[in-house]
Amino acid sequence: MISTDFQFMKLSIIILAAGLGKRMHSEQPKVLHLLADKPLIRHVVDTALILKPDSLYVVYGYKGELVRQAITEPNSQFPIPNSQTNINWIEQAQQLGTGHAVAQVMPNIADDNIILVLCGDVPLINSTILQTLYSQADANHLGMLTVELDNPHGYGRVVRNVAGEVECIVEEKDADVNQKQIKEVNVGVYTIPAVHLRRWLALLNNDNAQGEYYLTDIIALAVQDNLSIYSILTHNIYEVMGVNDRTQLASLERYYQTQQVNRLMLAGVTVMDPTRLDIRGTVQTGRDVSIDVNVILEGEITLGDRVKIGPHTVIRHAKIANEVEILSHCVIENVVIGAGCRIGPFARLRPDTVLAEQVHVGNFVELKKSTVANGSKINHLSYVGDSKVGSGVNIGAGTITCNYDGANKHKTIIEDRAFIGSNTQLVAPVKVGAGATIGAGSTITINAPPDALTYTRSPQKTIADWQRPCKKK
Repeated sequence: MISTDFQFMKLSIIILAAGLGKRMHSEQPKVLHLLADKPLIRHVVDTALILKPDSLYVVYGYKGELVRQAITEPNSQFPIPNSQTNINWIEQAQQLGTGHAVAQVMPNIADDNIILVLCGDVPLINSTILQTLYSQADANHLGMLTVELDNPHGYGRVVRNVAGEVECIVEEKDADVNQKQIKEVNVGVYTIPAVHLRRWLALLNNDNAQGEYYLTDIIALAVQDNLSIYSILTHNIYEVMGVNDRTQLASLERYYQTQQVNRLMLAGVTVMDPTRLDIRGTVQTGRDVSIDVNVILEGEITLGDRVKIGPHTVIRHAKIANEVEILSHCVIENVVIGAGCRIGPFARLRPDTVLAEQVHVGNFVELKKSTVANGSKINHLSYVGDSKVGSGVNIGAGTITCNYDGANKHKTIIEDRAFIGSNTQLVAPVKVGAGATIGAGSTITINAPPDALTYTRSPQKTIADWQRPCKKK
């Protein structure tokens, strides 16, 4: 006996992601193309997980192993956290249509399930409208999402009777002249009782222009069985738009970026030009943050109060405290920046760098896997890697921590109040003591004692009447 109350029925989500995507003209599967620097399929998976399904299936086909690797492997850029629902991967060895794809999953799903079908190339589908669709589901209803398009070319038309009830869906290549005038189209999202879907899938045939088994044909079968069909018309085209070519992908990218930037501005962020900010992750902001033009924000980013970000800057996975100013053309990745710091212009902060408060990192300075304590300054043309820098340190222009011996990395320690003269090489492992001064142009290979001057500069010489070499004629 099948329950008619959806609250007692399990939710199984099927994401269709087996298509080749010929119009993308690409060697990689369509669902791996990026929107906001994240694969299309990952957007859909993330939305599906919000609904907390009892089971989640992804039907893969063309280069399916690449799709699996991109989502599930530990070294993937976008792995699913272990705490979330496991994905069940189902191969569609032959791409014989959407109906055939869903049929590959059905042996794994019991009759007391409601099935939610999603498309892996519809990245901006909204969890709220899916929840609304699912909330009306039970064993005696089939639900579907539709949208009205001014130009419905290429989409399956929703055919209704005189009473306004859904009769069937007719694909573009099978539609007659009158049906092609219909503006309401199917978006490929359904809630279907598993017990009925199993029976309908067995009745599908491929007698159509595509020679495929259409999942859309179950609508007409549901009508024949007198099963109630309810539809929800969405007015946001972008949320249900599929990606078939790169122009559609670009259109969705712009819409997505507009929504993200609007969210920041409504939260109080000043964005100098909303069309020239790209957000490819999540951004949490404090009060009175200012972002200049051509900035890219990627991954998980936190910006404190009164942070200023200059133009042409890329920030990826960073925690930035209050009153930080980042000048133009900086690249910042996997770092923590303390309050009151000043960065740039043209600075690069690489992963595992932690700056305390009031640190200055100037133009053409690169830091990597280093900690810098309060009030220290590295203002010009320096590389500091695998280092621990104390407070009140001044590192002169052209200083390099020579951290790599060709096989291993070694650490440089610069203690509080040390002064490193310009054009100095600190050959790690080495320590500069507190209050020490290193003379300009030195190569330091042995620990420098605290509160003393250490230098390795050669005596200056002058050779009179010396002639520069000349090219031979």
